[in-house]
Amino acid sequence: MSGATQFRKTLESGAPILSTGVYDCVSAICAERAGFTSLSISGAAVSASVLGYPDVGLLTLTESVNQARHIARSVDVPVMVDADTGYGNALNVMRTVREFEDAGLAGVSIEDQTFPKRCGHYDGISLVPASEMAVKVSAACEARRDASFVVMARTDARGVEGLDAAIERACLYAEHGADMIFVESLADEEEMRKVVAQVPRPLKINMLEGGKTPRPPYARLFEIGFRLVNYSGLLQRAAMRAMEVALDVLKRDGVTAGLYPDRIVNLAERNEILRLDEFYALEERLYGPLLNADRSWRDEMNAAAKRAPRKTRKSPI
Repeated sequence: MSGATQFRKTLESGAPILSTGVYDCVSAICAERAGFTSLSISGAAVSASVLGYPDVGLLTLTESVNQARHIARSVDVPVMVDADTGYGNALNVMRTVREFEDAGLAGVSIEDQTFPKRCGHYDGISLVPASEMAVKVSAACEARRDASFVVMARTDARGVEGLDAAIERACLYAEHGADMIFVESLADEEEMRKVVAQVPRPLKINMLEGGKTPRPPYARLFEIGFRLVNYSGLLQRAAMRAMEVALDVLKRDGVTAGLYPDRIVNLAERNEILRLDEFYALEERLYGPLLNADRSWRDEMNAAAKRAPRKTRKSPI
């Protein structure tokens, strides 16, 4: 079953969807192993990881699609992707949808900022006219070949034109076919409830440490009425702090012994996460027993697997 079909079935079931933002294959695999059944590729995190740039609209369609294709291939759960503004006008949006659909994504999110865009929690945001964004939403829906592929429309109007204008835009985008709506940067629970009450589509909300939106427990957000709660840049920001800590410990102590096992995984654990045993098994099936094979790694990987069980795939490739 394709990721788009999986995600569409969950969406139509009415079940709440807890998601985390990913930016590469390792973050996606870790999230899947942790039990997350839906993932969202963060455009800001990909921009940071691939380019080393902040989220100011410098990531291109080609760069984003290439990264998204690898991520979608690496897991069995559906993956949504942040497609910024669709990388241009309505024609560009149609190509964007086709590219991400071909890459195995479950759906795209496009937003109503001008290009180049920027993070919804930054200052200096400007918007395209609502009518222009509505055309882009219609074009995105028309472009998909698979009817299950999800088109999410995001509006950043809350911080520019106010909440009422943001709701008007959200409703307009829903009228033009958007399957889901994301109203960015809501300021408090009262605004959240107003959006849920007035926008006639399943709603997404992003949780971002240090952002403009408060962060109650996700169970509370589901209770309010949001269908998709996404922790957008959580994994990358956690990894950045972990890297800082690891490097500080190495410089201070001269060894890494103080980091294991609480702060870093060892080689066997990394190999288990990346399913090295399945690649060995595939090689042995294709070529026969491995030469000079030291089988002690199996015990180490089996021990790691017991700590974090994973689902076995038909093929690791």
